Amino acid sequence: MKSFRFISALCASMLLTSCAMLEKPELFTTDAAVDAPSELMISIQNSAKPRFAMPVGVYAFRDQTGQYKPQENVSSFSTAVTQGATAMLTQVLLETGWFAPLEREGLQNLLTERKIVTSNKKNSELPSLKEARILFEGGIIGYESNLSTGGIGAEYFGIGASEMYREDQITLYLRAVDVHTGQVLMSVSSTKKVFSQQLRTGLFRYVSVNRLAEMEAGYSTNEPVQYCVRQAMESAVQAIILQGQAKGFWQADAQSNRAKSVN
Repeated sequence: MKSFRFISALCASMLLTSCAMLEKPELFTTDAAVDAPSELMISIQNSAKPRFAMPVGVYAFRDQTGQYKPQENVSSFSTAVTQGATAMLTQVLLETGWFAPLEREGLQNLLTERKIVTSNKKNSELPSLKEARILFEGGIIGYESNLSTGGIGAEYFGIGASEMYREDQITLYLRAVDVHTGQVLMSVSSTKKVFSQQLRTGLFRYVSVNRLAEMEAGYSTNEPVQYCVRQAMESAVQAIILQGQAKGFWQADAQSNRAKSVN
């Protein structure tokens, strides 16, 4: 009996030590910070740029999945993907340096403010709003849950450990539309997997008839869905830029200069 208690205490100590070594976020010590650009965005920013950014408009980039997910410990549901994809796409287009997004999501607010300015100043006229050359349309059209699941685990004499993972997938479509003709110039589909992982160790053993020793530790990590949406969006925008160059819809400044020198 004493040897079993010693083994149980030793196993418990090992469990605590192993869990203490696990990487986990520091609680209540993180500060707010501006999101750093991704490696893909840095690559786009470091590539050749056009002489002038093209004015573009984004009216709506909606969640078209219609999917909801339950909230833990709460009897309610929330949408599976972000509802702020329009603002996200506008920022991605601005950060590339290829496009100059015009305010369209809050257009009514902008028009109201312009009316207030003109009403306060007699005989004053504001310049006309700039028109977009390209419209970006599309939406998040798919969110597949449990696309891939699996794990591994082992248990012996009430002591065990396990690891599980799950993969979801986000799919979105993005198309560029010529404002003057209404022609869809390019259309791109992009996907991004959302990875979740859980690691658990535990001890469950009766040390006597009425005494139960139980211990559990572990952690889980989940990729933020909004970041995955942004990554898929950046990939789609990059594909639009490259396709536009290949089809001759726009050129980088270096390409334009090289074409002039050849002629």
